[in-house]
Amino acid sequence: MPRRKYTIRMFAVSLRKRGVDAVYSFPWKVSIVAFMANPPVLKEDIQALKETFSTLSSDRFFDVIEVQLLGDEAWRAVEGFVKASGVEVASGVQPLVLMQGFNPSSLVEAERKKAVSKLVEVVKTSAERGISKVAFSSGPDPGPENREAAKDALIKSLKEIAGEAKKFGVTVILETFDRDWDKKQLIGPIREAVEVAESVREEHGNFGLLWDLSHAPMLGEKPSDLKLAKSYLAHIHIGCAKRLPDGRLVDWHPGFYRPGAVNGVEDVKELLKVLLEIGYTGAVGFEVKPEEGQHWREPVEAAKGVLYEAFLRLVESEL
Repeated sequence: MPRRKYTIRMFAVSLRKRGVDAVYSFPWKVSIVAFMANPPVLKEDIQALKETFSTLSSDRFFDVIEVQLLGDEAWRAVEGFVKASGVEVASGVQPLVLMQGFNPSSLVEAERKKAVSKLVEVVKTSAERGISKVAFSSGPDPGPENREAAKDALIKSLKEIAGEAKKFGVTVILETFDRDWDKKQLIGPIREAVEVAESVREEHGNFGLLWDLSHAPMLGEKPSDLKLAKSYLAHIHIGCAKRLPDGRLVDWHPGFYRPGAVNGVEDVKELLKVLLEIGYTGAVGFEVKPEEGQHWREPVEAAKGVLYEAFLRLVESEL
């Protein structure tokens, strides 16, 4: 199978404006988080991995597949799909921090060093596989009394990781999460994420931030807040927070317009508008998860439709 040549214009919308037919290409790469789209991928289920990578790598909507750092056997199972299609792979190792307890902002130096060592290992293995982006989160919020010390520890860790990553041509990316509702991570509000990024960038240019639309309701943020971070944004996720019947917000990434899903097409349109305004050049990626009774492709296809409609509305109203 010939290697596919990827561009940053994977789909386009066409419409007539003022009597003129025009075609507008989507200006960013489109990615998807594989282990969220099809949860068995996170357990390295070989059948699920093959199905997921076969499906996503052959879908011309996607430029990038985000996945945890796979073990050697699991990587061998999907490597052929990656090479044959030319799709880019990015390492999303947030589960190492959120689920396995590696904490780059730990105030216990031995634990911080353990996290740094593990994340540097991820960077090296990713580079060996031709992967040039590694994303993770900050570690849990220790509370107001220890928050500044934890930020200092995080900055120290990020500088160490980015310093090693620079040797391999890898960009290190920190994702912002909620602090009060569900994942309760140190970082956190975009303003504080920018402060961290400023410190790391003083020494290393291969560092950036990831902002997720689904986390915005839990942080009290809107896409316009990204103007603060325009110099540091390296990746964007598009998804939905979920509001439970008791009013709680949770970071469950339901499909768009599922019961309780908070974000919708107008939110995505507003996000794309801001990204255009600030000159963003990174990828825009889906993070959606099937709920009980859904086939894993259902939220993926719904998300594609939402992105298309949001871009069409943006073109109609702004361009």
